[in-house]
Amino acid sequence: MASNLPLDGITVISLEHAIAAPLATRHLADLGARVIKIERLGTGDFARAYDRRVNGQASHFVWVNRSKESLTLDLKQAEARAVLDRLLEQADVLVQNLAPGAAARMGLSYETLAPRLPKLVVCDISGYGDGGPYTDKKAYDLLIQSESGFLSVTGTADEMAKSGISVADIAAGMYAYSGILAALLQRARTGTGRRVEVAMIDAMAEWMSFPLYYTLNGQSAPPRAGAAHATIYPYGPFKAGDGRVVMLGLQNEREWKVFCDQVLCRPELVDLPRFADNAARTQHRGELRQLIETEFATLTADAVIARLDASDIANAHVNSMADLWQHPQLAARKRWCSVDSPAGPIPALMPPGSDAANAPRMGPVPALGQHTDSILAEFGFDSALLRASGAV
Repeated sequence: MASNLPLDGITVISLEHAIAAPLATRHLADLGARVIKIERLGTGDFARAYDRRVNGQASHFVWVNRSKESLTLDLKQAEARAVLDRLLEQADVLVQNLAPGAAARMGLSYETLAPRLPKLVVCDISGYGDGGPYTDKKAYDLLIQSESGFLSVTGTADEMAKSGISVADIAAGMYAYSGILAALLQRARTGTGRRVEVAMIDAMAEWMSFPLYYTLNGQSAPPRAGAAHATIYPYGPFKAGDGRVVMLGLQNEREWKVFCDQVLCRPELVDLPRFADNAARTQHRGELRQLIETEFATLTADAVIARLDASDIANAHVNSMADLWQHPQLAARKRWCSVDSPAGPIPALMPPGSDAANAPRMGPVPALGQHTDSILAEFGFDSALLRASGAV
């Protein structure tokens, strides 16, 4: 394992599945923490079975579970619970995103554990958090996207659209990650652990703060605008003459003048009242879009981007996943490496914020129960007896 990482010596026990908790703990593992992932006998984390796209393994699972140790336990059995209790005695952090109330019923709430394990940081991730009418309600990523209002501002004028990634799970996972780091820093000063509670609805409501404030006091919501920005224009996709699409964005009036002069070659547009400022341009976006695409129709996408770059106007390609695999900036910055897995080496991105001088741990993706025997032996248990009882 890597050495001299920020979380070397920190042990995390995680009762986790799907994305939110595994993403949080994988980031902790990147920083050097030892993460022991408790999985169900036989099936393990159900995200293992989402698909078979990565050499027979699930794409979600390999993404968020590298550098971990997999220990299978049947926590309904007393022998298995004894194993978990001993692990917790030597752990720094417990993370769980089980069904609402499940951890508390198992005696794994912070309130139950703190008297015995006062230094333990306990992170609970759930859909709706403690208290209130939704506490016991099941929650999955798309459902939280809907409940948080995200779908109301995402999509086209005619139809809402979900995010193409698990944005609610990712939001919750990243707040759990930062919350755990903060709790460990606080423990270094006080000597005492604490509870970190992260609700997916809280995380997504925070991320929805722009449209929330935009609608303050009953004002109208930002309209769904497809791939364009709902309230800044021109900021979005525009078709070039070769049929490809260019994404561009203007942020201020200085850039608007440069865009008219040097990109559209229509300096007179600056003086038109209906394009005088962002609010006016947003109101007349249909007409402005037609003017822009009329000029772009005479150019290839590459020529449009060259003109935008020369004018220092922000722009981007509309890339596919195939394009992202081959992105020249990721290659130039050496963001790709390889990690091992039960199906052999797979490519993996270096986590953001890392570099050659601060190399993260990039360990293997574990097979189900791969570390059960070694962990049991380390903590003084007889794996043969536990296997015979069906506890592991």
